[in-house]
Amino acid sequence: MHQKCNYCGKADYEERKTPYLYSYKGNYLLVSDTPVEICLNCGMLYYEAKVLKEIERRFFAIQKEGGEAEQFIEIPMMNYA
Repeated sequence: MHQKCNYCGKADYEERKTPYLYSYKGNYLLVSDTPVEICLNCGMLYYEAKVLKEIERRFFAIQKEGGEAEQFIEIPMMNYA
């Protein structure tokens, strides 16, 4: 757990699980229930490096090594112009 928030300087955290969207070169992986620490004062999110590395590993397993995702979703897209 963090000693102090890098953004607001407070030391009040809570462990939660949240969706995390990984993106690389126009490809995406949505990972539900990703463990995170959240600052209760300002809402800043802190992910452990090992969690992010595992998400990256799974992404490349699906993209390059033929690994399978649990499900696929479609996301509507538009430009803000």
